[in-house]
Amino acid sequence: MSHDQAPIVPSSTPASASSAPSVGANPIKPRERDAILQSLRAGVVPRIGIRHLQVGRLDEVAAILTDLNRVKDGSASIRFIIGRYGAGKSFFLNLSRVAALEQKFVVAQADITTDHRLHGSGGQARALYAELMQNLATKAKPDGGALTSVVERWVSDLDQKVRATGGVDSDVVKAVNDQLKPLEDLVSGHDFANVIGKYVEGYQQSKELLTSSALRWLRAEYRTKTEAKADLGVRSIIEDSQFYDYLKLFAVFVRMAGYSGLLVNIDEMGVLSHRLQSSQARNANYEALLRILNDTLQGGATGIGFLFGGTDTFLEDRRRGLFSYEALATRLADNSFSAGGLKDLSGPVIRLANLTPEELFVMLRNIREVFASGDPSKYLIDDEGMKAFMVHCQGTLGAEYFRTPRDSVKGFVGLLSVLEQNPGFDWRTMLKSTKMEATPDPEAEPEEPVSKSETPPTAIVKPDRDDDLTSFKL
Repeated sequence: MSHDQAPIVPSSTPASASSAPSVGANPIKPRERDAILQSLRAGVVPRIGIRHLQVGRLDEVAAILTDLNRVKDGSASIRFIIGRYGAGKSFFLNLSRVAALEQKFVVAQADITTDHRLHGSGGQARALYAELMQNLATKAKPDGGALTSVVERWVSDLDQKVRATGGVDSDVVKAVNDQLKPLEDLVSGHDFANVIGKYVEGYQQSKELLTSSALRWLRAEYRTKTEAKADLGVRSIIEDSQFYDYLKLFAVFVRMAGYSGLLVNIDEMGVLSHRLQSSQARNANYEALLRILNDTLQGGATGIGFLFGGTDTFLEDRRRGLFSYEALATRLADNSFSAGGLKDLSGPVIRLANLTPEELFVMLRNIREVFASGDPSKYLIDDEGMKAFMVHCQGTLGAEYFRTPRDSVKGFVGLLSVLEQNPGFDWRTMLKSTKMEATPDPEAEPEEPVSKSETPPTAIVKPDRDDDLTSFKL
């Protein structure tokens, strides 16, 4: 779009604004305000206070809520959150995480890296499992590190229930064994039950070393069986090949502990397609992903949901992406009847569309609310000022100002910061004297020139990060 076209701004307050959640209705805590503004100023997605910024995505959120209800009922779900670079995948995963925590889910979240992936022969899958357990979150502990509280909740509840009926230590042990017996029917369930039993033993006898060793085993931090046997008397550890089996076991356990289920959020899936140079390694990871997909869709898992975030290139690239693996390509292909802008959210793939100018206006308004801590009397700029800011962004950034609005968001937070620290200064003067510059898209970096005598190198691997607000829509 050329700059001499009509400004792409809402002519009046958009209808979507009236339906957006009122920030004032949700009091903004000082900690949330600081975290949100610091994140936006840096161009990254906030980890807390997301509800104060949510815009749109109603159908997509409804689909995730349906999945959560299905998991609550004892089934399983899997979704691939797909969008172009900066389409808001990380934000959507975080929003889904918050929704799950509100519904008493346990949430495990991690990013794929070359050393943390679904399959590996050198501890890479074990490392991903360990990170998921380290980042385990509950509503009471939303920032992670909730494994201890999950296990303690199950043990203490069972202990109190037995002792309330006059039971003693031996009765508690019997009740533990009875509760864990169903786990032994699952793959690796016997080892998992043994370690939980060791935790109960340490809990009853106040042996902190034993309980901490059991937690260390559950976090997949043991690298040798010899060490695990010395500390716990067990002959096994969580290894690469058991990544998915132990996630299913843990999902069953958290439901035994009174939670709704386990939600596993894994972001940066593009690392598998564009940073693993070995086709054999990529295919091994895709095969592990296919196993998870088949198992969840065919009813082989209970009480667990998966969200995988990746770019459209990760999904559709026929040479390196998921579609290069034929079994995945057939299962993840779009519904041929959903062409022409029609939605179909019944399949495993959720595609995130770009931001509209109206949604950007609502988002800027919400940022203004956060900046004012929800107090309209503290607004630093009115609606007309925000529209003028959007015109200014279009004039300096072009149509990218709503398509990838990271720079607009950062600029708006910067504008409000200056207005706050310089009372009485006119925003009009500031806009006239300030020219915004777009941050270069890392996916558009030119390749190094190649001399005619050299063989052209392999295509440059481009970052698949999505924590930044290149296109913040929610």
